[in-house]
Amino acid sequence: MNQRPSSADSGLTEIFGAPVADLYERAAVSPGAAALTRALELRSFLALAEEQVARVRDRVHGAMAPVRDMNELSADELRFDAQWLAAALDARDGYLTALGQLLRTMPPQTAPVPSRPVQFAQPQITTTLPPAPAAPAPPRAEAAPEHRP
Repeated sequence: MNQRPSSADSGLTEIFGAPVADLYERAAVSPGAAALTRALELRSFLALAEEQVARVRDRVHGAMAPVRDMNELSADELRFDAQWLAAALDARDGYLTALGQLLRTMPPQTAPVPSRPVQFAQPQITTTLPPAPAAPAPPRAEAAPEHRP
């Protein structure tokens, strides 16, 4: 299990109805739960990206602390940290977006699962056909044309 916290933990707990640690155990026991497995994978990536954001933020704050000697400041290091922070924030945003889309497309977890397939009552329409008319007599080959007065 991923021990790192993430900003999505409370949402996952609410949606799946269990703490994140229990969700990892559930996914390990029931590999058929594809949505849960994908959600936890995205959550793990998100937690890692958020840890990277926090590390860079803390490093920049430490470098910019008022008690630090200004002679120790390095524009190159701060520029590198800014690039690293931008990459980590982009990754975090991407994981949050992907996780949100996955959770929106999932069926509600609170919906009861029917124990057997639902069968709908199908009305039956019964009709009887009228009796078939007698077959018409075949026309006579020698019949003369009718005269009308």
